[in-house]
Amino acid sequence: MLLGPVLVLLVLGGAGPASAHAALGSTDPEDGAVLGRAPAHVTLTFSESVGLRDDSFRVLDPGGHRLHTGEAGRADGRSDTARVALPGKLGEGTYTVAWRVVSADSHPVSGAFTFSVGKPSQAAAPVDTGPTEDPLTATLHKIARYLSYLAAALLIGAAAFVALCRPPDPAPLRRLLVAAWWTLLAATLALLVLRAPYEAGTGPSAALDPAALRDTLTTRPGALLLTRLGLLLPVALYLARAARAARAVRVDRGDRRRGGRPLAAAVGVVLAVGLALTWAAAEHASAGIQVPVAMTSSMLHLLATAVWLGGLVALLVTLRAPRPSPDPAGVVARFSRTAFAAVTVLVVTGVYQSWRGLGSWQALTGSTYGRLLLAKVVLVAVLLAAAAVSRRWTAALVTAPVAVREPDRVPERIPQPAGGPPPETPKPPPPPGPDTDPGTSTDTDAGPGTDGTSTDTGDAGSGSALRRGLYRSVLVEAVVAAVVLGVTTVLTATPPGRSAEEAARAAVPAGGVLPASVTTIPFEVGASGRGTVQITLDPGRTGDNAVQAVVFGPDGSLAAVPELRLSFTLPDKDLGPIEAELVDRGGYWSANTVTLPLSGTWTMKATVRVSEIDQVSETRRIRVER
Repeated sequence: MLLGPVLVLLVLGGAGPASAHAALGSTDPEDGAVLGRAPAHVTLTFSESVGLRDDSFRVLDPGGHRLHTGEAGRADGRSDTARVALPGKLGEGTYTVAWRVVSADSHPVSGAFTFSVGKPSQAAAPVDTGPTEDPLTATLHKIARYLSYLAAALLIGAAAFVALCRPPDPAPLRRLLVAAWWTLLAATLALLVLRAPYEAGTGPSAALDPAALRDTLTTRPGALLLTRLGLLLPVALYLARAARAARAVRVDRGDRRRGGRPLAAAVGVVLAVGLALTWAAAEHASAGIQVPVAMTSSMLHLLATAVWLGGLVALLVTLRAPRPSPDPAGVVARFSRTAFAAVTVLVVTGVYQSWRGLGSWQALTGSTYGRLLLAKVVLVAVLLAAAAVSRRWTAALVTAPVAVREPDRVPERIPQPAGGPPPETPKPPPPPGPDTDPGTSTDTDAGPGTDGTSTDTGDAGSGSALRRGLYRSVLVEAVVAAVVLGVTTVLTATPPGRSAEEAARAAVPAGGVLPASVTTIPFEVGASGRGTVQITLDPGRTGDNAVQAVVFGPDGSLAAVPELRLSFTLPDKDLGPIEAELVDRGGYWSANTVTLPLSGTWTMKATVRVSEIDQVSETRRIRVER
């Protein structure tokens, strides 16, 4: 089942879907432009709609001082643009524009560029373009996101386990449902108050600002978190009513309430779908191409994950209950069928979402998103292997005799007439045959033992062994599933692999000729992960070229490095290295001119000094045409 989806994923990886994080398509003025007179506005155009903040723009003069600008707005009312008005008089020199917006999938995106009025400044002043991400806020936000995913999976999965697998005594699951509900409530509240500092890149103390919280509630991510909180109240009422109904059914074995079950099931499905939509509408599925299909797929993916992974935990609790279920085989068999259906939905929706987010073969190994996706596929393979073992234990438990799989079942009492049962009529001995000794008894009712003892004790031991084996196998599944859920949490907060390429495509002019060659080079940053250098060679042909390089950290945000060097070599002609004299422009590096005299396949070497003593060098081959 896993091999087919992986092959489809690799084949479809070459398609070109839109990435989910907003990519900057163009700026007005253009990056690095030298203008004869000062512009009235700065306008940014993105690949998708973006949310604006009070501090979406910071415009710094040639001396590094912040200018007083107007309020951030839109250009021509378009939601994929951001515009800010500049002061009436700008002096000569180079100005830096630092920007920060929120993608349609709720993740903040930031960057910086420069333009000059009159002529460029002789020397660029050190520029503080503002915070990119506060480590403590980011860590707390990721923990809250993981806990919210985990709690939702347990809440929806345990409730689905009770409804679909019908354990005779769901009482042991009540504590699990209550813990999941309170955890989801606390995690959602944490996400709501951390939203403002997460978007601003500031410390957690900013969460105490009432104005910031009020502003958060007016944004789409804040409204969705508030909706999730609102849904938790009817979910609590539904679970309380379901618990009362379960107790009533145990008292009245006739189950007079069976007629209300379809309505209760429908209400439960509506609540589960509502909770899932608060994630689908706030993350990658809400932006890019095929948004309705993507949101439906994301919602089904989350629900299937909850039914499978949350059901695993519910099954563990059921198997570990102090009083074993009188029908363990039936419960396990029903969960096995339910889990198989959930895995099928997971495979179909997972392949679609991977196709939508990856976009290229190179992104599978050359981007953080692709590497996380590969790690998730490997973990899911391990999870499916553990599930296969569990299915074998399930088959052994289901096919075992009743005395083995249900040793605690009390035999059915048969009414007897007054005075006790009638005396048994002795069986007549069989007629003696040629091989029969008349003095030898042929009664076989005594069982396998020579003294007529029963082997029920051994059967009970076999049943306990089957339950213990199944419990251990399901426990392995649950542990691996928790790791998969952690990787999924990180994956949903990671920019998809085609963000840089989409930005380059957005800058293609009407004639359809790509004006620049864009190359992304990943490099190791020690224990902190992998960063990337995005290098733009304009026009990417023989002769004089302008070079711009942007360094991104492991989290996908802009990173400041002490030094960046770039050289070009043409091995076929034994030419080079030709050094590009890169200059730090405060947010990016650039060289006005690097001359590549011949066409051919050049080797481009980027050397990134990540600290005062450490540096990393990586190479890429690029094609330069005439």
